[in-house]
Amino acid sequence: MLSVLALTSVVLLGIASQTTAIVVYTSWERHALVGTDVRLSCSFFSWKWTSPDVTFSWHYRSDGARDSIAIFHYTGGVPYVDNKGPFRDRLEFVGNPSRRDGSILIKNVDIADNGTFTCDAKNPPDIAGSPSNVRLLVFENVPVQAGVITGAIIGVVLGLLILIVAIYYLMRFLVARRVFSLSMSKHGKKGKGKEGSQQKQALAVTDPAKLKAAASEKKKQESRREKK
Repeated sequence: MLSVLALTSVVLLGIASQTTAIVVYTSWERHALVGTDVRLSCSFFSWKWTSPDVTFSWHYRSDGARDSIAIFHYTGGVPYVDNKGPFRDRLEFVGNPSRRDGSILIKNVDIADNGTFTCDAKNPPDIAGSPSNVRLLVFENVPVQAGVITGAIIGVVLGLLILIVAIYYLMRFLVARRVFSLSMSKHGKKGKGKEGSQQKQALAVTDPAKLKAAASEKKKQESRREKK
């Protein structure tokens, strides 16, 4: 009996922990070029329906810094951007809280923006959970490794497209050639048959021996009729 009660309490505790937990998701790392805009995505999973009291918070810690600073907060349906920090004129809220999206957009990024961005979300009563981090790396030029990988991907895609087009036209050529050969063979048989019959008729008409034999046979038949 005690073991059954203990098992039941464990199950209830597990269900309770599921209904009060929240899981926050971000990208692991984002790359951007100097002067471009970069979107930092943040979403969450919760066992509850999206609450009207959902909140999103973003913090930033630059490379080499020990502490992070608050740069954005969303609560009560209103976004608040820090008006004194490094992103005061370059941060825009582009998320959709009703779809559990708390993404932000950093405009005109620079090398000095390299660092770690942390997103935290709460969906009352689901408030227990850990924030998620995304690292931003800004480059003046496309990294060599990234350029090589991008070029290789583009090359493979173009190669596949060329191969598909070549196979398509080759199949069309083979089908057309097969149809043409079948058509020619049919016409050839018909032509040979006509030519053979015409040749037979010509031989029958132009052969003197056959004409003479036919005339004599006709005379014999007429003489037989007269005798009768």
